Amino acid sequence: MTATIERQGVVTFKGNPVTLLGPEIKVGDTAPDFTVLANNLTPVTLADSKGTVRIISVVPSLDTGVCDAQTRRFNEEAAKLDGVTVLTISVDLPFAQARWCGAAGIDKVQTLSDHRDLSFGLAYGVVIKELRLLSRAVFVVDSNDKVVYAEYVPAVGEHPNYEAAIAAAKAAK
Repeated sequence: MTATIERQGVVTFKGNPVTLLGPEIKVGDTAPDFTVLANNLTPVTLADSKGTVRIISVVPSLDTGVCDAQTRRFNEEAAKLDGVTVLTISVDLPFAQARWCGAAGIDKVQTLSDHRDLSFGLAYGVVIKELRLLSRAVFVVDSNDKVVYAEYVPAVGEHPNYEAAIAAAKAAK
């Protein structure tokens, strides 16, 4: 197993600093590929949505207030954005994600689970080492797989900058 980059002082969880595993992804980087699971347990990769602008919304768990609100907000925005794919990624089990989407009426955002391998989390530097959860973040990837927006939310319990992410997605179209 290769050594994983550890980044400290980037984010806090409930007021306490935590360690993020993986590299910091920056604007201009080529978006790393990953393999996560759809709600029906089929593998999904970044390449599966190539040719579209992607908003990747990262949440610790859909069953918490801010994560719920973040996913609902991007679901509303996705309905207005032609040519933009919105992916919400957490380590929630695919079954829990499917249940949550059904209960919440989410139909424009694809929820994906990184529970199995942390493939996405380690590639994008959002795995919280101490909790094995993903830290809140938003990435916008253009149709050529270039990162055009990256936000690691400094306090995991806070909302991301929705307006900036949506503006970046619109500009990338």
